[in-house]
Amino acid sequence: MAVPSPGYSITLRVETAVGRTSTSDLVAAAAATGAAITALDVVESTPHTVMIDVSADTRDVAHADEVAAALGALDGVEVHKVSDRTFLLHLGGKLESTPKVPLRNRDDLSRAYTPGVARVCMAIAENKADARRLTIKRNTVAVVTDGTAVLGLGDIGPEAAMPVMEGKAVLFKQFAGVDAWPVALDTKDTEEIISICKAIAPAYGGINLEDISAPRCFEIEARLREELDIPVFHDDQHGTGIVTLAALKNALKVVGRKLEDQRIVVSGVGAAGNAIIRLLQVAGAKNIIACGRNGAIGPNSTVDTEHKVWLQANTNPEGFEGTLKEAVAGSDVFIGVSAPNVLDGADIQAMNKDALVFAMANPDPEVDPAEALKYAAVVATGRSDYPNQINNVLAFPGIFRGLLDAEATDIDENIMVAAADAIASCIPEEELHPGYVVPSVFDPEVATKVAAAVAAVSS
Repeated sequence: MAVPSPGYSITLRVETAVGRTSTSDLVAAAAATGAAITALDVVESTPHTVMIDVSADTRDVAHADEVAAALGALDGVEVHKVSDRTFLLHLGGKLESTPKVPLRNRDDLSRAYTPGVARVCMAIAENKADARRLTIKRNTVAVVTDGTAVLGLGDIGPEAAMPVMEGKAVLFKQFAGVDAWPVALDTKDTEEIISICKAIAPAYGGINLEDISAPRCFEIEARLREELDIPVFHDDQHGTGIVTLAALKNALKVVGRKLEDQRIVVSGVGAAGNAIIRLLQVAGAKNIIACGRNGAIGPNSTVDTEHKVWLQANTNPEGFEGTLKEAVAGSDVFIGVSAPNVLDGADIQAMNKDALVFAMANPDPEVDPAEALKYAAVVATGRSDYPNQINNVLAFPGIFRGLLDAEATDIDENIMVAAADAIASCIPEEELHPGYVVPSVFDPEVATKVAAAVAAVSS
């Protein structure tokens, strides 16, 4: 059964009769449903009644309704309102635009706007490179999506993608001081997306492509990298690859093995799986088996996209053919970016001694982490409620901070490996252990180290 989560946090405004046990009765009733009480706040009190806001984490929407019903069933208790705290956080969006310079008088206005601004415009017209120095281009990233591959939700459209894009922009600012802005496009046409990105590029120092479905995302990124003079980064691909590589490097230190000696099975050959495999090879991996819905991609597999053709030509040196379960048996490392519950504990037991399991499907991983931990040396997931969370926020804020600081015009796999090394280095070797191979997303050192490493390689 799922556990209560802050993602389903609610506040119930409850009126109850005054009594010595009134608040404890509320807590007991809510707790009996499995809710996790996080706060009780008295809103109003009279000689006979008291109004209380009861805040709690629940498992899902149905559980929230169950909590409300349980409180409403108590004698002398009336539930006036149930508020979903996640929706409240999103009211009006999560971003705003604020000026960096004060306009206190006519002189300030004359410099920030007409007539003084004309001199700055003409300086940029004479030398377009000055836009990086004299406009927001110096510190601004466009977060571009078409809403076709949002989180685990799929093709939900650009409007529905906006809360995620806003959240991304908040993370850019919070962790690296980068000003980012959502650009949600109402088109799925590859050429149109490329054209729009090229048209808006003068205002931005970089473009973060987000939640664009494969295989279109591959062509969009490749074309924009070739045709623009600012770095373009598809986070679903490369952010996942970078953090995975960082975690794997540390996990290999825990078990005392080398990357080039590992038999690695990757489940999922979409955007993230493809990028992970390419980056692992750049870092030194020699034996990777890529598995899609029909099992391993081998010499006799039917491949229907350009990136699968590449995988067929550049992975699986032993020519293995078979199912995912058969591929996992006798392997050293499992990396999943595919679907929930495709493996079980017996599959992990069939892996080599001190196996490393990265089951990163969200919200439900490829194998139950508790089952995997019975047999694997290190287990990582994409979830925040298990140790070793593979989270892209460890990568993209610091990467763009470094790219912007270096005034970079491109990004390549050497930069990505440098970012992975920087993330891994945030945990001293003497502190590494099976439950701690990835630093916390709230470690302030991460973005700083990643930015410095990226800027050094980009310069």
